[in-house]
Amino acid sequence: MVKKLPLHKLIMAMKNLLYILTLVAVVSCGKSGEHQHDAASESAQSDNPNKVLLDQIMDIHDEVMPKMQDLYTLKQSLQEKAAASGISADEKKSLENMMASLDSANTAMMDWMHKFQPLPDSADQEKAREYLESEMERVMKVRDLTNETIDRAKAIDTKK
Repeated sequence: MVKKLPLHKLIMAMKNLLYILTLVAVVSCGKSGEHQHDAASESAQSDNPNKVLLDQIMDIHDEVMPKMQDLYTLKQSLQEKAAASGISADEKKSLENMMASLDSANTAMMDWMHKFQPLPDSADQEKAREYLESEMERVMKVRDLTNETIDRAKAIDTKK
C-alpha cells in the first residue's frame, strides 16, 4: 500500500527537489566565468560593443550563480531553526518569511536564465543592444536581490 504524504510534507519535498535541481544547474555552469579567448578573437570582440555588453552580463551571471548554493544552505539552516521546539510563533513566522525570500531570490535567477535569449550576430545590432541593455538591468536586479537576501538571511541565521 502506498502511503500518502501530508500536503505540507509534499510541498517541502517539492521545494527540496527544486533546490537540488538548482544545485545541478550551479554545477552545470561550473566555471563558465573562466572564458578562454585567443588574442585575435579578443581584439575582434572588443570592437563589438554588444559583445562587450554580453560579456558583462555573463560576468554578473557567473558571479551570482555560485550564490545559489548559499541560498540553499541558508534555507536548510533556517528550516532547522523553524522546526526546533520552543520557538515562538513570531520567530517561526519570521523564519518562514525569510525562507520565502530565499526562494524568491532563487526563482528570480532561474527565471532570468530561462528567459535570457541574446539575439544572434545576424540580428539588427541596435535591437540587440537594446535587448542586452534591458537584460543588464534585469540581471543586476537579480544580483542585488540575491546579495541582499543572503545578507538578511545570514543575519537571522546567526541570531540565537
